[in-house]
Amino acid sequence: MTNEPLDPSVFASLLRSSLSHWRQQGKKGVWIKLPIELVMLVEPAVKEGFIYHHAEPKYLMLVSWLPETANTIPANATHRVGIGAFVVNERNEVLVVQEKSGRFRGTGVWKFPTGVVDEGEDISDAAVREVKEETGVNAKFVELLAFRQSHKSFFDKSDLFFVCMLQPLSHDIQMQEREIEAAQWMPFEQYAAQPFVQGHDLLRYISDICSAKMEGRYTGFSPVPTVTGFSAKKTYLYMNGNVRTTGSSNDP
Repeated sequence: MTNEPLDPSVFASLLRSSLSHWRQQGKKGVWIKLPIELVMLVEPAVKEGFIYHHAEPKYLMLVSWLPETANTIPANATHRVGIGAFVVNERNEVLVVQEKSGRFRGTGVWKFPTGVVDEGEDISDAAVREVKEETGVNAKFVELLAFRQSHKSFFDKSDLFFVCMLQPLSHDIQMQEREIEAAQWMPFEQYAAQPFVQGHDLLRYISDICSAKMEGRYTGFSPVPTVTGFSAKKTYLYMNGNVRTTGSSNDP
């Protein structure tokens, strides 16, 4: 759709005519991507039966299902993705922080660095970035240890939270003062013994997994770069253990 100014009444007339034509052609789903500059066209589109699908900073996507059948238009993105970074050094000390805001503010709870994966960002890169941003520590991604799915989280969306193990490449802490109240290297046993960790079912499970990993009793998932027959774009398959693959690198 053009970004040129368009009178809402003219747009409504053109849209009404187009919808009639598309119905005659047997079209089903219709999408309208409205740039923010054309916000004045939202009302006439809604009056013609369009509903909101999703919004981004620079546009609004509207959809309409034309036939009298079940609507099969895919839903908007359903999940937010977050990470928790288990950074452990050669002395079995873990990197922990106290936050200035949120539910942990003022509680004295020490927790792993956490954060949200940015759009287009790999989970492994997000874990490395969050550790660097919150503590100033450079780290290398090692494995994905576990993940949790929950529902009705931020904006009523579901949430995927990945627990990642990282190896520190530096030791000195330069914490992010805007969000972090304190940061330190703490003996893992001291972290795990916190009443909040022991009294929280999920955190206790995560603590047990991290302990098992440190003792060599647990193997996580390592990222393996892959491509498929559908696209040359590199993606990561997170695998448990060493697997010898057969066939070409373009196999799906």
